[in-house]
Amino acid sequence: MEDFDLICDYYSNLERQGPGSPEITIKALSFIENISSNSKIADIGCGTGSQTITLAQNTDCFVTGIDLFPRFITILNTNAQKLNLHNKLNGIVGSMEDLPFSNEEYDLIWSEGAIYNIGFQRGLTEWNRFIKKNGFIAVSEISWFTKDRPDEINDFWNNEYPEIDSIPNKLEILQETGFAPIACFTLPEYCWTKNFYEPQSKMQDDFLQKHDYKKEAFDLVNSQKEEAELYYRYSDFYGYAFYIGKKI
Repeated sequence: MEDFDLICDYYSNLERQGPGSPEITIKALSFIENISSNSKIADIGCGTGSQTITLAQNTDCFVTGIDLFPRFITILNTNAQKLNLHNKLNGIVGSMEDLPFSNEEYDLIWSEGAIYNIGFQRGLTEWNRFIKKNGFIAVSEISWFTKDRPDEINDFWNNEYPEIDSIPNKLEILQETGFAPIACFTLPEYCWTKNFYEPQSKMQDDFLQKHDYKKEAFDLVNSQKEEAELYYRYSDFYGYAFYIGKKI
């Protein structure tokens, strides 16, 4: 499908496929207990693996990254080889809706900015079985920061992602799906602006030229520009929060 290929090509030009930073990944990791060289981590919806590599660099355990886009996984594995991490990190192609994992295989399941593809509640529910008892889950998810917000941003995100909700309601879902909340914190604005939207703005003209200024390419770029403009206007009202839970 052309849109599928376009999206893959667009995001493969970026170091990150969503808001975040190495510092934020390390901060979230600091809340995880009992991670050792015998532990296993799965990073679901890993993209090209910026955070996957950070996980491998800051733990002694084996990390598996999984993503639907083969090109992303090729980039991840190539970077792992360059950084001499290939013995403790491996990227595989697969769907988060049909994960090739065994029950209670992992000590930690990670997912930065990707669980929305399956839905927060469904993802937590279905991924629970792959985590060992007393293991952990850590996901970042778009969330409302305020009870009330302007109609423009409220309507935009409710249309884009109907599961968007407040942090207290997300924490309640975390509990309902079998996890004890361990930590929750919001991502600073630079994770969106400097690390996600600014790199896009620098490559969009080249992307359009590469795709001969086709309508589909323009539509994709314009949708990303609209999202960025809304964030710059309304960042007080929403953003990503990291949710970390322990399987009970």
